[in-house]
Amino acid sequence: MAKYIFVTGGVVSSLGKGIACASIGKILEARGLKVNLIKCDPYINVDPGTMNPFQHGEVYVTDDGAETDLDLGHYERFTHAKLTRDNNVTTGKIYFSVISKERRGDYLGKTVQVVPHITDEIKASIQKVGQTGRPDIVIVEIGGTVGDIESLPFLEAIRQLKQEMGPACAINIHLTLVPYIRSAQEIKTKPTQHSVGKLREIGIQPEILLCRSEKPIEQDVKQKIALFCNVCEDAVVEALDVQSIYEVPLMYKNDGLDDLILNFLQLNSRKGDLKDWSDRVVRVLKNPSAACRIAVVGKYITLQDAYKSIYEALIHGGIANAARVEIVKVDSEDVKTHKTSALFCGVDGILVPGGFGYRGIEGKINAIEFARKEGIPYFGICLGMQTAVIEFARNACGLKNANSTEFDPKTPYPVISLLEEQKSVRVKGASMRLGAYPCRLSPASRAHAAYRRSMISERHRHRYEFNKDFKKIMEKRGLRIAGASPSGELVEIVELKDHPWFVAVQFHPEFKSKPDCAHPLFREFIRAALKNR
Repeated sequence: MAKYIFVTGGVVSSLGKGIACASIGKILEARGLKVNLIKCDPYINVDPGTMNPFQHGEVYVTDDGAETDLDLGHYERFTHAKLTRDNNVTTGKIYFSVISKERRGDYLGKTVQVVPHITDEIKASIQKVGQTGRPDIVIVEIGGTVGDIESLPFLEAIRQLKQEMGPACAINIHLTLVPYIRSAQEIKTKPTQHSVGKLREIGIQPEILLCRSEKPIEQDVKQKIALFCNVCEDAVVEALDVQSIYEVPLMYKNDGLDDLILNFLQLNSRKGDLKDWSDRVVRVLKNPSAACRIAVVGKYITLQDAYKSIYEALIHGGIANAARVEIVKVDSEDVKTHKTSALFCGVDGILVPGGFGYRGIEGKINAIEFARKEGIPYFGICLGMQTAVIEFARNACGLKNANSTEFDPKTPYPVISLLEEQKSVRVKGASMRLGAYPCRLSPASRAHAAYRRSMISERHRHRYEFNKDFKKIMEKRGLRIAGASPSGELVEIVELKDHPWFVAVQFHPEFKSKPDCAHPLFREFIRAALKNR
């Protein structure tokens, strides 16, 4: 049977529970253990697929087509866990399942209640992950903050699970804030005391406290926290602010968090280290031999989490080239009103990520035209490919007012149009082309040179596609179809022949990039940017 680690958070949100869970998974894998992870989100949406990025951040897509929380991206980047739709549950998903069962009569006329029916459904979802792939340990992240009304069913469910499993089968790790008050020059423990007190009111006693702090926590402060929170002094682990999230596993390892967890769970495993991670990732980040500047031109640029996987994949591409990547965030609406040469001064590469809706589109097209004409390495992803096709059609092929039917249904040149399978879709949630699909690469393409093989599989999230009616005229003017679906029906990758490095893809390669194994296209994009510099 798998053993469980329940990770909760207190005091404030955005403390980094997702990074903590991923890092715990990393240090346990280094000990030879197999881990799986699940994120429990308390919002009522069934999934984040229909949510505005300003509300939720990016939507992370798994191979099986699930639209999930961005923390699953951290899980996959740090560990070897293969995640599916079962690795992310929401209040909406849980209630949807329970109500469907009630309508079918599965409860035999009983009154359906939060306890036991909702909590039983949550427990079943968590235990299903523990039965998939035979993991040694399942790490369960409970979204939100202790004290939130919407998190209570999940907290009650893990309380029940912990009690049912018995000693040494499950532990709770509570991530909390230990703030430093600059005016008093003191670290304060009271918020942590209140947070743990709230958790204990619910019936959960944490075994380990991860204390986020910008200052080192002195031993006497740890003693105070241990005394008032009813934990062992050794179980008060400081989680200091770090320069890079990829340093967190090393910090936990150095503090002996893996030994602490294994002692509580009564597990024996080999001694492991993170030397490879330290040498291949952290050492390069701290001591790069080169540097480049990449402009990311997006419409949700003011929210850091909206393009989280993009930013991380760019860093991975830098690591693969022993280089530091400085990301220059450019709002696509500014590109319409500002001179492009000024906005992109000193930039070594331009990337246009995915998105939906017309706002900011013309700015993205202007940025792409600048990259194409100035010979600046360009990488387009999803909408970044579609806008690259629109720009090329307008300015290289002479197709005035060419557009996507998403933005202009009456355009005379619909170079991007709705997927045939999408024309009958009326329900928005989970109805796009989602998940992993195969792609055949052209032997002469930059994509083939990057992947070093002819068939690949990448994750998708889109409704619109390249219109093949315009294929001939574009190929005649220098556009190369570098990748397509095995049937040849769907165009997946386009490139420009007479350009230093211009690659645009319909899929999302950022979802398959890791710090110690950069995605081939991000690796080559950064290499081209360094050469351009």
